[in-house]
Amino acid sequence: MKNAMILTLAVLAGPALGMDAERGAVTVTPVAAGLNEPWAVAPLPDGSLLVTERDGTLQLIRNGKATLVRGTPRVVARGQGGLLDITLARDFATSRTLFLTYSKPQGRGSGTALAAAELSADGSRLVGLRDLFESAPGGNTGRHFGSRVVEARDGTLFVTIGDRGDRPSAQDRTLHNGSIVRVNRDGSVPADNPFVGQDGVLPEIWSYGHRNPQGAGLDGRGTLWTAEHGARGGDEVNRIEKGANFGWPVISYGVHYSGGKIGEGQSKPGMEQPAFYWDPSIAPSGLMVYQGNMFPEWKGDMFVGSLKFSYISRLEVSGDSVREVEQLESDETLRVRDIVEDADGSILFVSVGAGAVYRMTR
Repeated sequence: MKNAMILTLAVLAGPALGMDAERGAVTVTPVAAGLNEPWAVAPLPDGSLLVTERDGTLQLIRNGKATLVRGTPRVVARGQGGLLDITLARDFATSRTLFLTYSKPQGRGSGTALAAAELSADGSRLVGLRDLFESAPGGNTGRHFGSRVVEARDGTLFVTIGDRGDRPSAQDRTLHNGSIVRVNRDGSVPADNPFVGQDGVLPEIWSYGHRNPQGAGLDGRGTLWTAEHGARGGDEVNRIEKGANFGWPVISYGVHYSGGKIGEGQSKPGMEQPAFYWDPSIAPSGLMVYQGNMFPEWKGDMFVGSLKFSYISRLEVSGDSVREVEQLESDETLRVRDIVEDADGSILFVSVGAGAVYRMTR
């Protein structure tokens, strides 16, 4: 059976490669290759990796081999949809719990869903797979699922959802489109969510007015940051605040692909400004705020992958202010989809263009 196959596609001991960086040389080593449109990576405590592939497969990378993990959810692998993010629960070492996001079938369409499961002791299968959240049906296109999941310090879960290609829906709080939602680990709605009890507003919504947030991560203070696709120009980094409206599609620093004006301009009372924006667009995906010791000069810096220009953007964060200070680029940073910090302070990134996962070390 397909899910029992062992594929010799991983490379755990590949040649070390150099990457120029402003503050010293960085070594880049391939840890998995031959992957089929990888989307996200999660390092396990034993040094192995879990990697999602958009077609719906989950690979365990261990001891030079990639093994298909059984028990993944049924996905709609169409357009930008499929099996997308993966995050280990903070207590994974004892609970074996992990979280997945994926595009779930919804009649003739599909929507972003969040699932939890336990990884078996041998890593061969997911046990107890259950949905914690499913977005209200909001589109039958294959676009803008968002789909990062982040565990907050209090154990609640943030999930990013794109506008599904329906721009006005990002301002419609009867839908989850264009929002960041927050749920408890059992899928229930936290009582302190900002719109609980308000008529006509879905209670899972934490913030709204987002276009397509494909990067999300916490900083050292536990603040949630996102990286979001604009249209033509106007890709954003946002510091997420409870109940805030981030403006899409009423305000934007970009224009439509046709060149036409978006909405009402670049600002409007009651709508948040981005902490940083790119113009031209870089197509950001994956966001990590570095907290490790391997690169002490980078502590507190934000890293965002670029799908369009194939580099890793390093941004300095000072309070609510963000500025890009460096672009880390090599033959390996081909369409960077995900970027995470490992326990030893090394940095893992997913190159969807190369079908590979790489590790950055000193």
